[in-house]
Amino acid sequence: MKQLLVAFDFSKNALKTLEYALQVANKTGASLNLVWVDSSSTPDNVLNIDQELRIETRKLLDEIIPSFEERLHNGRINTMLRKGKVYQEVANAARLVEADIVFAGTHGVSGFEQFWIGSNAYRIVTGSPCPVVTLRGDYEIKPDVIKRIVLPLDSTPETRQKLPYAAKIASLFGAEVLPLLIYNTPLNVIRRRMRSYGDEAVKCLSEKNIPHRLTEIEADQLVSTIIEFAKNENADLISIMTEQSSTSGSMFLGPYAQQIINYSVIPVLSIQSQTV
Repeated sequence: MKQLLVAFDFSKNALKTLEYALQVANKTGASLNLVWVDSSSTPDNVLNIDQELRIETRKLLDEIIPSFEERLHNGRINTMLRKGKVYQEVANAARLVEADIVFAGTHGVSGFEQFWIGSNAYRIVTGSPCPVVTLRGDYEIKPDVIKRIVLPLDSTPETRQKLPYAAKIASLFGAEVLPLLIYNTPLNVIRRRMRSYGDEAVKCLSEKNIPHRLTEIEADQLVSTIIEFAKNENADLISIMTEQSSTSGSMFLGPYAQQIINYSVIPVLSIQSQTV
């Protein structure tokens, strides 16, 4: 893990997200990048950030960044100012720095879009070329950052793609991985498929010497069950897929991922099938 990118809009949640990313950077030795996007639409200035706004933004960043930089182990915080649609420009910035993870807050909306992170978080997740960690402003960052990762598994083949990345994060942080099977169907063929994915996860984690514990639960409410399980286990991260085939067995198709991102106090690591 070499490059981390933070979507930043000066809100309190953005500051919390930057603090979280700083801790991750220091744990992994990665470099830290920050992107601010001017999302306003001005007829006389479509492509470029207004000079006065650019100067004011730079001034605010110069007031905020030094206190974070002095605690960053690896170099300085690289800052970028971009103009356009927030989720598109965050994705462009991620490609530019070849980011391994993007960090974004899930709240911080105002009526005038002065703070844009909350309203754009899900689009950032779906549009990012790399995995995204979303963070709520009321999350209390722990000293160890990530020590326990919840890994929900459903019946789709794509669900297994979370495993290598979760294992990588676990190895970097010395964390435990908790594969979670939630059975919400009486169909034995789907249940057996899910169990096989659970067994596959256990085998993979065992081979990598990563602490793990498989849990199987019968429940109808998938999102609330996942969030409650993560809370009861004192987890630090929930890993989900955000794009999967539209089958009856897909837990994290669209709305489910969005609900977890919106309602989980615990940070959520979202991975698209093409990003692993």
